[in-house]
Amino acid sequence: MLRTRVLATTMNLILLGGFGSLSAAQAAGLPASNPFAAASTLPFQAPPFDKIKDRDYQPALEAGMKEHLAEVRRIASNKEAPTFANTIEAMERSGRLLNRVAMVFFALTAADTNKTLQKVQTAVAPKLAEHQDAIYLDPQLFQRVKTIHDARATLGLDPEQTELVERYYRDFVRAGAQLGKAEQAKLRALNKEESQLTTAFDEKLLAATNAGALVVDDKAALAGLSDADLAAAADAAKERKLAGKYVITLQNTTQQPDQASLQDRATRERLFKASTERAEHNDANDTRALIERLAALRAERAKLLGFENFAAYTLADQMAKTPDAAIKLMTDMVPAATAKAAGEAGKMQALVDARQGGFKLAPWDWQFYAEQVRKAEYDLDEAQIKPYLEIDRVLHDGVFYAANQLYGLTFKERKDIPVYHPDVRVFEVFDKDGSSLALFYADYWKRDSKRGGAWMDNFVGQSGLFGTRPVVFNVCNFTKPSAGQPALISWDDATTMFHEFGHALHGMFSHVQYPTLSGTNVPRDFVEFPSQFNEHWASDPKVFANFARHYQTGAPMPAELVEKIKKTHTFNQGFATTEYLAAALLDMAWHTLPADAPKQEAGAFERKALQQFNVDVALVPPRYRSPYFAHIWGGGYAAGYYAYLWSEVLDHDAFYWFREHGGMTRENGQRFRDMLLSRGSTRDMATMYRDFRGRDPRVEPLLEQRGLTTEAGDK
Repeated sequence: MLRTRVLATTMNLILLGGFGSLSAAQAAGLPASNPFAAASTLPFQAPPFDKIKDRDYQPALEAGMKEHLAEVRRIASNKEAPTFANTIEAMERSGRLLNRVAMVFFALTAADTNKTLQKVQTAVAPKLAEHQDAIYLDPQLFQRVKTIHDARATLGLDPEQTELVERYYRDFVRAGAQLGKAEQAKLRALNKEESQLTTAFDEKLLAATNAGALVVDDKAALAGLSDADLAAAADAAKERKLAGKYVITLQNTTQQPDQASLQDRATRERLFKASTERAEHNDANDTRALIERLAALRAERAKLLGFENFAAYTLADQMAKTPDAAIKLMTDMVPAATAKAAGEAGKMQALVDARQGGFKLAPWDWQFYAEQVRKAEYDLDEAQIKPYLEIDRVLHDGVFYAANQLYGLTFKERKDIPVYHPDVRVFEVFDKDGSSLALFYADYWKRDSKRGGAWMDNFVGQSGLFGTRPVVFNVCNFTKPSAGQPALISWDDATTMFHEFGHALHGMFSHVQYPTLSGTNVPRDFVEFPSQFNEHWASDPKVFANFARHYQTGAPMPAELVEKIKKTHTFNQGFATTEYLAAALLDMAWHTLPADAPKQEAGAFERKALQQFNVDVALVPPRYRSPYFAHIWGGGYAAGYYAYLWSEVLDHDAFYWFREHGGMTRENGQRFRDMLLSRGSTRDMATMYRDFRGRDPRVEPLLEQRGLTTEAGDK
């Protein structure tokens, strides 16, 4: 996942800036003692976390907004005729203090928050929304942008400059620049309220997820967990001052990883219900009223801006273009996915019956019995795989090794660069010619101060305009081993590392002049393409053999075990595809509501939506239910969760190009880098992909990879 840097309503304004001067910060009222007052002197202008205190953020954010508005006001009131340099490029240069602090602040509110940071976020969220409106609803400024946009064909602009002008014009129009004063006033109120609600959602969900952790008194109830998992659960209990007990913390998905191992059916049920009901307890952390209001105000905002619904507004500048196109891609896959899931369920029920279980399969049984079927049919157990997936080896000999083989990158750990939490590691990244390319931060372990999921973002973005190089980070939520235990991860965790590093490569390889078009600032349904593409290298034979080694002996994974893993390539894909489609279509249902729709009740709406799209499968609940669907309510993926599937069409199709042209070679990697990863959003994405592939993408590779074709399903 690409983490939205800030609230969705403030995304664009933060991208306007870079790094500013001390005098400008002081003019905005920020004392020189504040670590954000001047650009960092660390390598790559990395954040000086050893100097930053919680109290520094709010004054720096408020001074940044003040400075930014003054800069933009000067651009708008310039007496000279508008030009690309004095308007568009000048806006790119503005807001550097605000950008510097916001990039760090919103990274920490997601990865290592606390009560102080949450209080600051609550205070500044509506101010940032008002700040964006003050810029994008400024008629004088919009008129300058429009003048340049209307004359762009005659100004001698290069392709990147032309794309930037079009982006600015489109962003102003989509922000309401063409509305009347009364409509703009209403829009400002809606934007402010949405910023408050998305912030509240994040805070409530984090609290609900922490409070929803399963507390177990009796070790026997956790039969099936490994010694390492039991030790981690005991450590989690101690951290919560529950010595003698065990705590299974929740990740933000519906199904929890431990469901595959827990032998006690009652414990599995308790864990499932703790997960699915985490934000529905009619307490301070209940999110239902909040998301019902969010859906309504987004529909109202879309109508103000001339769109039928919020999804139509969101997709107008994406690759899919319309909700109908995205919905069709998904609904076309529903029959095959649900049929495959039904077949998978049948095998599990047969196993339950054969063991005289005496019960009908329930959602909390799926992960456990899927693992039992895998053992029975393929003689494969996740416990057999984990000893060969020690996290440091996966990182160095897997993730980094693949980047070296494809792109010539090398990595050196930096112990001298301060971090925001002791778990975080920093690596300097060197290009194929030995030159220093970027900094990469890795933050992999779960903690209560971190929101769920996995994501990538920047502390510093690449920009030729400012001469800045990327400082990127990956955040995950793997279970931290207890002291003395090996850091072994699952195959899903290893794949997640490759996925998030694909985002990191997209950011690190950026070679663009203007920050607004740099790196991962691309349409949502393209941004997951580089990350999902990078997942393929986890199972590439050459890469896999390099990192899948026993944590004690260093011996490679036995050939017979490797072969078993290969045979399970499409195992449980009916479940995986159905739970994803259910969530993505649920997102579309919420965001295709018209502005005049009656008030919704979250539970009833969800049930009706799943039925409407034929994904109301009792045994396969959505990957995210509405009350904890962080992607769409607080994570910037509203009406955009379909993007993973849209991007997956691209990623499998591109990977098949590699297979057709010799696979993992430096030449192929360089072509992929030059034509796609380095270009940011400087061209139309569909055109850029077509130039690389030689044609439009085809869906068949995706269907084959997921085992949803007859031929693949029989393999």
